[in-house]
Amino acid sequence: EWNSAELDSFLIEITAKILAKKDDQCLDWSDSTMVPPQGVDMVDLILDATANKGTGKMTVKEAATRGVAAPTIAAALDARFISFTKEERVAAEPILGGLSIPPITNKEQLKTDVKNALYCSKICSYAQGMNIIRAASEEFGWNVNLSESARIWKGGCIIRAKFLDIIKEAYAENPALASLLVHPAFAEELKSRAESWRRIVTLGVCSGIATPSMSASLAYFDQYRRARLTANLVQAQRDFFGSHTFERTDKPRGEKFHCIWTEDH
Repeated sequence: EWNSAELDSFLIEITAKILAKKDDQCLDWSDSTMVPPQGVDMVDLILDATANKGTGKMTVKEAATRGVAAPTIAAALDARFISFTKEERVAAEPILGGLSIPPITNKEQLKTDVKNALYCSKICSYAQGMNIIRAASEEFGWNVNLSESARIWKGGCIIRAKFLDIIKEAYAENPALASLLVHPAFAEELKSRAESWRRIVTLGVCSGIATPSMSASLAYFDQYRRARLTANLVQAQRDFFGSHTFERTDKPRGEKFHCIWTEDH
C-alpha cells in the first residue's frame, strides 16, 4: 500500500516482498537431514548483522571532509557497525536489560505515524546526499546538475523513488537551492508530518527500540529550522581552552574576536 503513494520506491517495493516471504519457499537446504521450519518469516531467520561494501563509509568520509552535515547517513552506517557486533550484543542483553514496550492502543495511528516518520527521514537523507554532491562539485568545479542527477536515479538505481520527480523539479526551478528542506513542497510535507515523526521517535526512546536514522533526521530538522542554536557555548569553550576565536552577533560576519575568560571583566 505504501508503495502506491508518496513512498513509492524500489526499497519499499522489495521490503514488502521480503516481509511477505516464508522460508519454505526459498531456502535451498543443502543438508538433507535438516527439516526447514514451516511458515516462518524468512526475515526472522536472517542473522541480524548487516555487512557493508564501503559505500556508506566513503559517503560519510566525504561529508566530513566537505564539512557537510549528514547525520541520517552516518546513523545508518553506525547502526550497521553495531549490528555486526552480534556476540557482544548477545552478552550485553542480560546485563543491560531488554525492551520495555508499552501497549499500542491505536495500530492505525501507529501505521500512519511510521509512514510519516519514514517519509520525513527520507527527505532529510536525500537533502544531505544532495548537499554532499553539491559541496564536492563546487570544490572541484564539476558543475554537477542536481536536477539531472535526480532524473538519472529514476532508472535502474536502488534509490529510485517517486519523489525524485519533486527533487528534479526543485533543482530545475532553483539550481542554487540551499537545501531540499526549504523547498516549498518538502517544507510543507515536513511540517505537516512532524507530529507523527516526533511520536515515533518518542515511542522508540520510551520502548528502548533504537530508531537511529529517524532520530538523527529529526535532530537535523530541528537544528536546521532554528535561527539560533546552542553552538555559541561550544564556540566559547573552544575559545577558552584553545583561543580559537569567535564571531559576534553584533558585528559583521567574518570578524574574529578573542576573550580573556579568566579575567573578571
